Amino acid sequence: MSDDVVVLNSEVEKRYAPSAQAAPVGASSATGGGGVPVEVDPELEAELSRIPDKLAFKIGEVADIVGVKAYVLRYWETEFEVLKPKKSKHNQRMYERKDVENLLLIKKLLYRDRFSIEGARSALKKLKKDNVRVKQIKTIAEHMEEARDRLFDMLDEIAAFRQLVK
Repeated sequence: MSDDVVVLNSEVEKRYAPSAQAAPVGASSATGGGGVPVEVDPELEAELSRIPDKLAFKIGEVADIVGVKAYVLRYWETEFEVLKPKKSKHNQRMYERKDVENLLLIKKLLYRDRFSIEGARSALKKLKKDNVRVKQIKTIAEHMEEARDRLFDMLDEIAAFRQLVK
């Protein structure tokens, strides 16, 4: 997740991130056009590395890790569709590690990058869309590499066949 960059290009997207009109120091624009990149900074990486290695977290634990009150987490659940904690048999919210990572990213967007809720929501959607594209490109590259390997194998077999015929 450390290479993820979201670039907000439209005026509507920029409107929701007014203080981020200039790229952060050290930020690189992946698209080459104007926009507001959103990337994992060292502070966020440090926060992500401090997440305990557990399968599930209760809302109080997550609130302590993220550094916000539990009611803020419940509110963010209503605003960001990426946040869908499961419920235990006692109807308690049980967050997975990916939920905590998403919450830390949302906190960064809202508090440090000064995005509005709508701006952070659109940045997360674009990030998800870009991640899907990257996975598709990696899959295509893997298929092309397999096809190339098969082609070289066939060329070797043809060469061996020619040796047998001579």
